[in-house]
Amino acid sequence: MARATVQDTGTASYRVGELAAKLGVTERTIRYYEELGLLDSVKRLDGGTRVYTDDDVRRLKFIRKLKVLGLSLQEMHELEGMYKTQRSNRTVLPRLIELLDAHLVTVDGRIAELHALRDEIRSYRERMTQRLLEADR
Repeated sequence: MARATVQDTGTASYRVGELAAKLGVTERTIRYYEELGLLDSVKRLDGGTRVYTDDDVRRLKFIRKLKVLGLSLQEMHELEGMYKTQRSNRTVLPRLIELLDAHLVTVDGRIAELHALRDEIRSYRERMTQRLLEADR
């Protein structure tokens, strides 16, 4: 388990390696999200060492969830920009729902294509099996 340190504020803080281990991602991934502006609240110690808080942990978990759900980095960046300017889920959540609805349509379309492909493979396999049986006669 990652080692959290407690600072004067009483909140846990993590160095990048600790955070990466805690979340099961690479340090490079965390730095990349930071470069993209998806994780911009990161504090630095005097020596330049990044220090992450429990808020950053929640943010990274949210980013990972959005990625699993199929949102692109551009879409995540759009949501982050909306949140930064409005500081309200009232603006971000309707847009997130729109994006998720669009991804549902895409996924449903891909599922339909895969069902059709499965049916085509089965049909072709049956024809090839029949040819094999006819060739053996």
